[in-house]
Amino acid sequence: MSWQVAQEEDGMSWRLDEEDSEVDIVQTRHDPSRRCNFESGKWVYDQSYPLYDSNCPYLSTAVTCQKNGRPDSDYEKWRWQPHGCSIPRFDALKFLGKMRRKRIMLVGDSIMRNQWESLVCLVQGVIPTGHKKVNYNGPSMAFHALDFETSIEFTWAPLLVELKKGAGNKRILHLDLIEENARYWRNVDVLVFDSAHWWTHSNQWSSWDYYMEKQTVFQSMNRMVAYQKGLTTWARWIDLNLDPRKTRVIFRSMSPRHNR
Repeated sequence: MSWQVAQEEDGMSWRLDEEDSEVDIVQTRHDPSRRCNFESGKWVYDQSYPLYDSNCPYLSTAVTCQKNGRPDSDYEKWRWQPHGCSIPRFDALKFLGKMRRKRIMLVGDSIMRNQWESLVCLVQGVIPTGHKKVNYNGPSMAFHALDFETSIEFTWAPLLVELKKGAGNKRILHLDLIEENARYWRNVDVLVFDSAHWWTHSNQWSSWDYYMEKQTVFQSMNRMVAYQKGLTTWARWIDLNLDPRKTRVIFRSMSPRHNR
């Protein structure tokens, strides 16, 4: 499956190329009768999976089940099957070809870092040694497919807004400040965000001691209210700083936890 970015009057849409005859469903707003809802479907068992194994060098040991003693592997053989349409098997070379000279960045917490590891593992196997590298820059890491001039990046920002140390070494969550994190998000072609689980942590698991908005400090606040304020700051930054004709922005909703 290959994808192209089509510029429309109201922004960009991702749709399949005309040559992809194996797929008769086109993701486009112009023909709603042929739309495929990827969100509606089920997991099906497929012996031909997984698309990469636990030996991928970019996987974190902490979340690699077999390296931690799990004896079975059937959990790796499930794929998503939408109702009424099919998703062709992932083709790393086609993906890299369509993403040539583009930056893809995933932003968020450890769940998003897992997504980065998975995407890198999906593509790295088709790239010869010496034609790929990983760079680290503060909270960011970037996998480079050198021949394609493509980068797949991850930036750590579990709350999206800024968390800083204040007086008495107290941790202050600034609900209206974001630039310290957002400076990494500019000049990116595809941005995928998530932020949810860290907002729900309480008591000793909380990452902050106080909230701050403008010059007002709050010792407590309803966490969902704080979450809404933080996401409003994020959305405002997106609207003011990114051109929707050049950057595709995706926000992932809350997913199940990946640890116990």
